[in-house]
Amino acid sequence: MTTSPETPPTGSPTGSSGAPPVGPVDATRIPRYAGDATFARLPRLTDVPDADVLIWGVPFDSGVSYRPGARFGPGHVRQSSRLLRPYHPALDVEPFAVSQVADAGDVGVNPFDLAAAIRAIEDAARSLSGTRRRLITIGGDHTIALPLLRVQHERHGPVAVLHFDAHLDTWDTYFGAPYTHGTPFRRAGEEGLIDLSHSTHVGIRGPLYSRLDLDESEKLGFTAVHARDFARQPLDDIIGRVRARLGDRPVYVSVDIDVLDPAHAPGTGTPEAGGLSSRELLEVLRGLDGLNLVGADVVEVAPAYDHAEITGIAAAHVTYDLLAVLQGAGR
Repeated sequence: MTTSPETPPTGSPTGSSGAPPVGPVDATRIPRYAGDATFARLPRLTDVPDADVLIWGVPFDSGVSYRPGARFGPGHVRQSSRLLRPYHPALDVEPFAVSQVADAGDVGVNPFDLAAAIRAIEDAARSLSGTRRRLITIGGDHTIALPLLRVQHERHGPVAVLHFDAHLDTWDTYFGAPYTHGTPFRRAGEEGLIDLSHSTHVGIRGPLYSRLDLDESEKLGFTAVHARDFARQPLDDIIGRVRARLGDRPVYVSVDIDVLDPAHAPGTGTPEAGGLSSRELLEVLRGLDGLNLVGADVVEVAPAYDHAEITGIAAAHVTYDLLAVLQGAGR
């Protein structure tokens, strides 16, 4: 074996198995470029008695409308996460030590039958989460949000969705297809999975087919913080708007990496100019600390269009910050 889990300090919190959490591989013993490429070099689910939070991958991109390649996203984000470290200074938390976090690997789904893939993702999420585990999912394209929200609804009822994206993803169909990466929140709203009175888009920008696109999203119940708002309003005000909208509801966060400007995330399927910086996105995520975050996904990383791991590193840090906020309930 080339991996060596870190030993938690005496008196550290215990996971669901009663044992202290097993953390990432010790970088003072095994160089960061060596060993298994799990997320942040965490233990695999099969290597721990149990886990409270799972990070897993859904390598699926049959729902994309432009550039393909997000099926390779989970592996790329894991590789780009090797430099993550155990202590998060902005939130003053060690997210791997609060409770047991593990990498659950990838789910294999049918790349030719979109309906079958959606069923498989839903079944896998239900099986992995069980009755208590919380999931952070690395995609894959944004189609996967729909089956993930179905499973969240089973546990929590309608959840408030905080959706970071350049695009609304509330279209009805695309080429007559009702299930694509541009329709998950329309379908989820129709199925009653979302608490639409507490849900919002963040980072919306770019040309649309018509004003009706915005009208239809508003009719569903979503509000929107547009990308241009970040140029005109203090960041703390934007965070305040988001927190006020989410309230005390169970919150599910869905991050399409194209919410970032192409300068910060070139490796994605539908890039749009004028997006958020990685710093702005991370600060908004950190501003969620203390809310009732129940799960999250990070999607649309397409490594074929990435270089120097720019997009992968951004997505790895987004995942890490989501984990830090998710672990807030355990502090």
